[in-house]
Order: sequence, then structure tokens, then C-alpha cells
Amino acid sequence: MADVCNALALYFRLLALSVRAQMQYRVSFLLMAISQFVVNGVEAVGVWALFTRFGSLVPWTLPQVALFYGVVNVAFAFTDAFARGFDLFGNQLVKTGNFDRLLLRPRSTVLQVAGQELTLFRVGRMLQGLVVMIWAITALDIDWTLWRVLLLVFALKATFALFYGLVIVQATLSFWTTESLEIMNTVTYGGVETAQYPLAIYQRDFRRFFTFIVPLGCVTYFPLVAVLGVDDPLGTSFVFQICAPLAGFVFLAAALLLWRIGVRQYTSTGS
Repeated sequence: MADVCNALALYFRLLALSVRAQMQYRVSFLLMAISQFVVNGVEAVGVWALFTRFGSLVPWTLPQVALFYGVVNVAFAFTDAFARGFDLFGNQLVKTGNFDRLLLRPRSTVLQVAGQELTLFRVGRMLQGLVVMIWAITALDIDWTLWRVLLLVFALKATFALFYGLVIVQATLSFWTTESLEIMNTVTYGGVETAQYPLAIYQRDFRRFFTFIVPLGCVTYFPLVAVLGVDDPLGTSFVFQICAPLAGFVFLAAALLLWRIGVRQYTSTGS
């Protein structure tokens, strides 16, 4: 227990150092945060324009889709901020050989990479997603009982865990190839775009991929269907919907296991 507390203390100290460094350029931070808010806000306007033109995405309404949009973007903004070390892992640590230094330290490599950087200006994207999510919550005629609130929070945490797992998988692949891993960017950023809309609107094979391979539907679509209190067009049960977010944490655990395998396979650059 003491080791865990010490590791967490070190992790938050590393993040604090990252925040302090970024706050040396406060105007730059503010401008980048605003740009994140505006850029993603334009995307939200696009969703609104879609519903203005066609009325609904049968049977889904604008507030329902806005809830999907908000949850995904809030969770991904947190991942984008906290997982920056893994996102840059291949170029900054493997190609340069600097990962050797991490291996020599008496601390977990996961902790050290995770603490490399906290990208603070991602708060702009988080706030934009939060605004949309709050608007959706107020616009929806839902009885917000305790279990619905807890399930919504559970879905947010599970979505964060899933996206974090995807970034770790991308970093782990750098142990075998240091070339750009655009396929993982397609899954990660493409998954964000996909999850902004209900999974039921997509084709069967596409739905299966984002349910059983990359379980994005499990952490967003199914629990939010339960929160909304609507019948799932895919025919899933209520029990499955509230249990589905566990897939996000299972995926993260599998990604960490893959990371350990990758570390064992790592070969130093010799520099």
C-alpha cells in the first residue's frame, strides 16, 4: 500500500511539474485552450446543422445525440491530456534511445511515461464537450435518479479507460516498429468520430468491430441507451447495458499487459 501511495505521489508531482512549465507561457496556454474550444465547437455546430436540415436521425433526436457527443468528447479530452507521454512515446523515447534511462530507474515505466506531460490546454476541448453534455442533460426529459447519474459517471470513466488503453497500444507497437502508426490514429480519432453518434445507425460489421474488437460501443452507446431509458434498436437487455462499460477497464488492463510484453521485447538503440 505504501508503494502505491508513493507511486501516486510521484505521478502527481511529475504532472505538477508539467503544469508549472506550461504556465510559464500563460498567454500561449490560453490561446491554445480557446482554439481547442472553438475548433471542436465548429464540429458541434455541424451536428446541429445536420439535425436542422433533416429533423432527426431516426429514431434519435438532437439532445440524445448531443449526450453521446458530450460524453465522448469530455472523456477523450481527459485522455488526450493525461496520455500525452504515451502518444509521443515512439518518437521521443524509442527512436532516440531515451527509453533506456527509464528502464534504469527503480520505478514503473508506465508511471514514468504517463507522468511525462499533462497537456493542459486540452481543457478547451473538455469544456466544449461539457457544455454540450450539460445542454443535452437539461434538454432531455429524463428522471435523473441516482443510478442514472452513477451510470453516466461510470460510462465517462470507462470511455477514458478505453481511449487510454488505445494510446498505450499505439505506444507499445513502437517496440516493433518506429514508423508512424497511422492505423492506430484511425482507430483512436476515428473512434471518437464514430462514438459521437449512436452505434445502431452503422452497418453490422462496423458495429461488431466497435463492440468486440475495440469496445467503444460498450462504454458509450449501451450505457447511454440505459441512461436515456429508450429501447435499444439492437435489442440488448438492460443488464447488459449497465455492465457493458466494464469492457473499457478490461481493455485498459489488456493494453497494460501488452505493454509489459513490449518492454520485454525492447532492444536498445545502443546510443
